[in-house]
Amino acid sequence: MQYLISFLEGIITFISPCLLPMLPIYISYFAGGETRTTGKTLKCASGFVLGFTLVFVAMGALAGTVGSFLQRYQTAVNLVCGLVVIFFGLNFLGVIKWNLFSGSKIQMNTANMTFGSAMLFGIVFSIGWTPCVGVFLGSALMLASQQGSMVVGILMLLSYSAGLGVPFLISAVLIDQLKNAIGWIKRNYEIINRICGVLLVVIGGLMASGLLNRLLNFVK
Repeated sequence: MQYLISFLEGIITFISPCLLPMLPIYISYFAGGETRTTGKTLKCASGFVLGFTLVFVAMGALAGTVGSFLQRYQTAVNLVCGLVVIFFGLNFLGVIKWNLFSGSKIQMNTANMTFGSAMLFGIVFSIGWTPCVGVFLGSALMLASQQGSMVVGILMLLSYSAGLGVPFLISAVLIDQLKNAIGWIKRNYEIINRICGVLLVVIGGLMASGLLNRLLNFVK
């Protein structure tokens, strides 16, 4: 169940207002400044996904390890993590305004991109765009820290990276066919933001109360 939540958070990150509008630019980056071919674009997109996955998984390992040392303070950890996620949700709903999540302006020279340089671009993305993806990444990390296991933390952030990475790979191949779907999402950002914000507040409330852990243990 926790892996499904992390996977869904990755998908929602992909369609977030500060990431989705940049998708056509990323696809042109993956093409390496040349006439786009499916093979080259998919190869570079795979390198990009691998790059940010490595960083996010390392974060998950750290969160799970730290959480394992805090098991004796599980109630306090649940409360703090839940309140942080609720804060993320209120920020997404616009109730709280904090520019930390407004996105990054980091750019990178991507002419003639190769698999290796695309992977480096993914690493830069994961660090430089943390303010943009930070809402749901932070939620996934808080959830990982609650589990108190490095292995579970790694698997949860792998799930998050899959939720973010799979749409990137699909878009790299089908960008032209997805224009209408992307346009619909852009036109309905306000509704999507509210749904995402409510989702975060609910998850945060369950985390703070300890009910999420009970639910996860029940469905195992």
